[in-house]
Amino acid sequence: MSAIKQALCFVAFWVAPAAALAEEPLSAIDWLSKSVATGEPTSLLPRTTSEPPISTSALPGKISILSIDGPMPDALGLLPVSQTGLPYGLWGNTSTNDLTRLVQAERVETLPAIQSLLLKLLLAELAPPKDATALGQLFLARVDKLLDLGALDQALALLDLVEKPPAEVFRRWFDVALLLGEEDRACSAMVATPEIAPTFPARIFCLARSGDWNAAALSLRTGEALGYIDTDMAERLSRFLDPELSDGEPDLTLPSRPSPLVFRLMEAIGQPLQTTTLPLAFSQADLRSNAGWKTRLEAGERLARTGAIGENQLIGLYTEQKAAASGGVWERVKAIQALDKALASGDPDAVSRVLPVVWSQMVQVELEVPFANFFGPALSELSLPEETARLAFRIRMLSDDYESAAIARKPENTDEAFFIGIARGDVTNLSPPDQLGNAIMAAFRSQTKLSSGVDDLLAQNKMGQAMLMAIDDITEGARGDLRRVTAGLLVLRKVGLESTVRRAALELLLLERRG
Repeated sequence: MSAIKQALCFVAFWVAPAAALAEEPLSAIDWLSKSVATGEPTSLLPRTTSEPPISTSALPGKISILSIDGPMPDALGLLPVSQTGLPYGLWGNTSTNDLTRLVQAERVETLPAIQSLLLKLLLAELAPPKDATALGQLFLARVDKLLDLGALDQALALLDLVEKPPAEVFRRWFDVALLLGEEDRACSAMVATPEIAPTFPARIFCLARSGDWNAAALSLRTGEALGYIDTDMAERLSRFLDPELSDGEPDLTLPSRPSPLVFRLMEAIGQPLQTTTLPLAFSQADLRSNAGWKTRLEAGERLARTGAIGENQLIGLYTEQKAAASGGVWERVKAIQALDKALASGDPDAVSRVLPVVWSQMVQVELEVPFANFFGPALSELSLPEETARLAFRIRMLSDDYESAAIARKPENTDEAFFIGIARGDVTNLSPPDQLGNAIMAAFRSQTKLSSGVDDLLAQNKMGQAMLMAIDDITEGARGDLRRVTAGLLVLRKVGLESTVRRAALELLLLERRG
């Protein structure tokens, strides 16, 4: 048998399972690469036995043994109880299916305080649900929600906790690594994980990255001959392997829903895709050092809005160099740098001239909270003119230092008195500014009772479920149903998340986040 025929037979055998399952839905999110062959759901725990795929008799098969010493996948997390303050048994008696459904349904666009709480829940190290299995269903839902938030560094760290990752974990890990510019690490891991069967496109990509262009080209032709690579992907891979073949040829049609692998291939062949219309996770690719400053600035703004990157990284981008032009993001760059210079000088008048301008810029792009967290401490050290001090107070009320700002401020009007009351958790004898304020105030009254449904959940040891439902209530309530605002805040107060409640209430009052 010739070497070419041997290669064809080997590759055909190797990818057959992947081809048979190509039409099955493989992910909770529809943009993941089909980078590895996946079959029936498999355990996320390390396998301790190896069995042949076909039974040799009608007798019962061997019993698979799993170690009971290692953690269940759903128990894996990055933040211990000592950091989160959440009870270790938070998930209690809620079923894995219900928790997975609730996590998948949570919206990314919500208040910063609620985003922060959701991120904490996704990263927390907690006891698994009582019906959890080695499939890691809740674990995968948590990872997918991190991807929705654009929190790729956190997702990668969580995925790294799984030893000997099965296909559904590895394909997420592989895609995250591609978007973070760690494709060589991803390909090395693929080679070092023999139980993971890469699909043709992933294998070809990694062979080329390792410098084995001949094997990559052979795999491409084999995949085409066997019908395992569609026409569009074959054309992308052909140009990726031999750019000279496309000289004088028209550009490829841009894919409407690219996977991370397609995204990187299009970049490699000289047709990079704009990330602004892609899922937020793709914006992380624009933070790489090979991207232009404007591209990195705009990606940083998108990611800072969901808490995927912190305020230090965002302000670092704004102050990296001098603005190259005018309009759009360049105006924010100029304003941030002017404020930074004014604060460094310690001149209250200079700060007074700049602060309203830069604040207006931050409001336009909904980055008030990262801005407040970064500049709030410096603003608190200055004795500012009355009008500027009033603005600085509102800015600080959106920061981590909200309670100190409330204690230091003598209210000038009923609105400020109400903000201070919320920040200190006491709204006795205060007047809310509007109907939203009334809804918030109700959550701080001791006589306001939880709904019977929530009472039942807490009585049944389903605190985590109640919290996830409260997050959804606050997010949706901010769009108009004020009863849900009250209900959601009340639940979070009941379970001891007082700081989150106060911050969310202040954000509802001070930010324009009403749909």
